[in-house]
Amino acid sequence: MEYVATLAFAKEQDRQDPLNKFREQFYFPQRKGKDAIYLCGNSLGLQPKNVKSAIEQELADWQQCAVEGYWAAKNPWLYYQQYCSKPLTAMMGASQQELTVMNTLTVNLHLMMLSFYRPTKQRFKVLMEAGAFPSDQYAVETQVRFHGFDPETAIVEVSPRAGEHLIRLEDILDIINKESDSLALVLFGGINYYTGQYFDIPAITAAAHEAGAYAGFDLAHVAGNIPVSLHNWDVDFAVWCSYKYLNGGPGAVGGAFVHEKYASNRGFLRLGGWWGNEESARFKMEKGFVPKKEAEGWQQSTAQVFNMVSLKASLELFEAAGIGALREKSQGLTNYLAFLLQQLKGINFEIITPKNCNERGAQLSLLFLEKGKEIHQQMTDAGIIVDWREPGVIRVSPAPMYNSYQDVFHFYEIIANIASNA
Repeated sequence: MEYVATLAFAKEQDRQDPLNKFREQFYFPQRKGKDAIYLCGNSLGLQPKNVKSAIEQELADWQQCAVEGYWAAKNPWLYYQQYCSKPLTAMMGASQQELTVMNTLTVNLHLMMLSFYRPTKQRFKVLMEAGAFPSDQYAVETQVRFHGFDPETAIVEVSPRAGEHLIRLEDILDIINKESDSLALVLFGGINYYTGQYFDIPAITAAAHEAGAYAGFDLAHVAGNIPVSLHNWDVDFAVWCSYKYLNGGPGAVGGAFVHEKYASNRGFLRLGGWWGNEESARFKMEKGFVPKKEAEGWQQSTAQVFNMVSLKASLELFEAAGIGALREKSQGLTNYLAFLLQQLKGINFEIITPKNCNERGAQLSLLFLEKGKEIHQQMTDAGIIVDWREPGVIRVSPAPMYNSYQDVFHFYEIIANIASNA
């Protein structure tokens, strides 16, 4: 498409957008009496308007049914996690047997590593991206120590080459090959939180398996952003949060994928909990953990109804919109944003996210070589909500479910004004 840096062009793109109607299904924070330009869905998604009634329904059922709500509520609480896992099947490319919602991302990462990171004297290393999100770094570091190994020797990181911001796939595959005899687990973020780089999950998975290692992924910035095919790609496990692109609310329930070859294997090691036990035997209250033959076998405790209800409400909108259509619009928005940013003069920054829209999600990371925090504050003062990440990046993320081409254009207008007054 040939882009034009005018408001008229942006308005026409929104007029032609079949997903533009979903914008009205969300609440936007207010700045000076009007909707803020919210481009921060990569950090926290907006509140869907259907959440309030969804919560009120569960409150009413709790009031009317009390404990009987587990089977007599409008949405019986015994099966609440399944109301969220079912809509996730299309966007994650998995069967419902392979998916569950539970806990939070880092808790789920620890639970998965206890199953999939079982080091030996020979195979004890974990390969991950340099600059992974801190919680992933901390989880891996402490898991390695838990098993009695030194993180300095057990954790191998893949870094960008000197003078580059992105990690080359060939370097990832080369290190996997070189470390093949000692590698126990390859654990990557699907998208790097800082640069916005989307990694080649199937290629990394295949290389890990060729080396005799498991392949797991943190999909915090992928879920609800880019459709994936976890089952067909033969990914061993994945975890994610739901408060970013999935709009599940602050601190919302996390999600997990376990490939069916492990999920269906009751003998595959995992920590037991009452809600992960076989349902037919759960209320017999007997000794002996018999896990469900599915990803739900990793669940620990009763479904967190009030922590899942907002996600359940949001996923209704995802089912209506379709993850494929959302992805197509997302690529259009980021391509337009990149085009507009190229028109800017008098401001010193670099887009460090991949230029190819197939190698990124909804986020563009702008690396400011000077005055980055000052510029971020000026954006905030002008009614833009984006986030700052040390040491120098402003992350701009137009979420296709509720952002518009006009949002992108107005962002450009404001930053152009900042540049002209610099």
